[in-house]
Amino acid sequence: MPENSIPKEAAFQIINDELMLDGNPRLNLASFVTTWMEPECNKLIMDAINKNYVDMDEYPVTTELQNRCVNMIAHLFNAPLGESEAAVGVGTVGSSEAIMLAGLAFKRKWQNKRKAEGKPYDKPNIVTGANVQVCWEKFARYFEVELKEVKLREGYYVMDPAKAVELVDENTICVAAILGSTLNGEFEDVKLLNDLLVEKNKETGWDTPIHVDAASGGFIAPFLYPELEWDFRLPLVKSINVSGHKYGLVYAGIGWVIWRSKDDLPEELIFHINYLGADQPTFTLNFSKGSSQVIAQYYQLIRLGHEVRNWL
Repeated sequence: MPENSIPKEAAFQIINDELMLDGNPRLNLASFVTTWMEPECNKLIMDAINKNYVDMDEYPVTTELQNRCVNMIAHLFNAPLGESEAAVGVGTVGSSEAIMLAGLAFKRKWQNKRKAEGKPYDKPNIVTGANVQVCWEKFARYFEVELKEVKLREGYYVMDPAKAVELVDENTICVAAILGSTLNGEFEDVKLLNDLLVEKNKETGWDTPIHVDAASGGFIAPFLYPELEWDFRLPLVKSINVSGHKYGLVYAGIGWVIWRSKDDLPEELIFHINYLGADQPTFTLNFSKGSSQVIAQYYQLIRLGHEVRNWL
């Protein structure tokens, strides 16, 4: 930090000149992240750039827009909701945070069940394919869960459902399926995984669930492949994450995690704060964050609607 201040024009010019050495976001095809939005949405984003999303009492309409997004996405994923029932979910800074939250919910539910049964609950594991994104490895390492990976083989670059179910044991908190592999974009066979796991659960008396990491495919499959069963139509799918900043067509910084029902999100993981007066439930890894991306996601959902061509 310099000893003295400089004119604002000089500060701008120094930074602007350095940033010219960055790549052009419009030419970045490497990370699947949205780099262009309509001018009308850009204005909404800039108008909300100074809103702290966590101040729900101060910005109740922004909170309502997030809740509407959660409900629309839950219906898109065929959540079994009643006509006036609110969906269970939350906006995050991306699918990485969403996966952390979903994983914590699975771990806590498994621990509670094991405690009630008087069984050890200190060695949880999770089953994935070796093609998972690094956030799954982060979850396993940060929250002390053994990661059991199904190895890939030549010509088959996603998780084999049969081999995944073979790795499941009484300590498995969930099996994670990928809808849109980072390696090649391929969808894993969630339907087959569900059917095989249903049979294993019947044989063993376990109730091992499924999480679907739909970071890439969650905003593609409902429009291009509406008959494909990968979502809450399958009984063992208890939670789904999706990246709003990928094919949700929003700038980087927004993801979503949706739970099948309230029973799938342990109440003790939800904090209730009242810093501004009213009770505010919160389940996130961070606290303060901007409101712009939530508003931008709502813009895209109501702007584009269900018309398939708009999402392509």
